[in-house]
Amino acid sequence: MWNDLLPIGSVVLLNDSEKRVMIMGFCQAKPEDTTKVYDYCGCLYPEGYMDSEHIYLFNHEQINQIYSVGYMEEEQFAFREKITEILLNLKAGDDGETGEN
Repeated sequence: MWNDLLPIGSVVLLNDSEKRVMIMGFCQAKPEDTTKVYDYCGCLYPEGYMDSEHIYLFNHEQINQIYSVGYMEEEQFAFREKITEILLNLKAGDDGETGEN
């Protein structure tokens, strides 16, 4: 399975799910609980974005199957490195701004 963060546009099936999801963003939190940060946000596939009530937050380890990997090029590779570092810091409790918890 893919070990790094998947690029935007990737289509995946989550554990215990029958409907595929397309990744449309990274590093998201629920408005009611901003203390937990998720790796990805996505929308149903093939429907796409419908409204803010139909956005799904999930982590990489919740992916059961990858159907399609999104567009990859130099800018995406550089962005993936930065967002991976930010996610690791956030999950460790570091806000990333001062280098402290």
